[in-house]
Amino acid sequence: MSNIIECRSLSFSYIDGNNQTSVLNNLNFEVELGDSIAILGQSGCGKSTLLNLIAGLDSPSEGDVLINNINIAKLNEKDRTELRSNNFGFVYQFHHLLNDFSSIYNVALPLLIRGDNKESAILNSKKILTKVGLENRLNHNPSELSGGERQRVAIARAMVTEPACILADEPTGNLDAKNAKDVLELILELNENNTTSLLIVTHDLSIANKMNRKLTLSNSKLVDI
Repeated sequence: MSNIIECRSLSFSYIDGNNQTSVLNNLNFEVELGDSIAILGQSGCGKSTLLNLIAGLDSPSEGDVLINNINIAKLNEKDRTELRSNNFGFVYQFHHLLNDFSSIYNVALPLLIRGDNKESAILNSKKILTKVGLENRLNHNPSELSGGERQRVAIARAMVTEPACILADEPTGNLDAKNAKDVLELILELNENNTTSLLIVTHDLSIANKMNRKLTLSNSKLVDI
């Protein structure tokens, strides 16, 4: 099976004055179609940095990130953005919805940005919102939704382009226990039913235990557990 994501000897450091701090050091790992992978680690260990490098939002100090065998760092910004939008859906701890737009338009936005016609974008947005149980919230703005509902809209937005992989950064970290459980189950259901890969960073072992594979990021190294 071909790799959707491949990290080769990936390292990242930042310089603060005369000091250089290593965040990631010589990481090698792959994500295949349908994988569900959790990366565990304490706050500040570099989990979010790793997701940013995979998405091409940051550039590695050394090593390579390949997305469907394309080195994302070798692309210009336009091509990098296109590769990112064609392959990834993003879910964050905070929903990052546009407050002045209804649920259906928040979800349709990635489709409209990539050039889909409005009628098709709205139809596909409605379908995915129905799939996540929000068929009665299509025309509600984020301020009219609960925290769990807002995160469901964010998941629908991530899924609407049918990405090869969902990159999730503490997606349940801002929710109460019940909503966190519901949202996690929804992400796993979409992962299983759509053969979309899932790469989730978390510090919560109970979330990680639901994935097919677990790794821990500690002391700049990534290790299977």
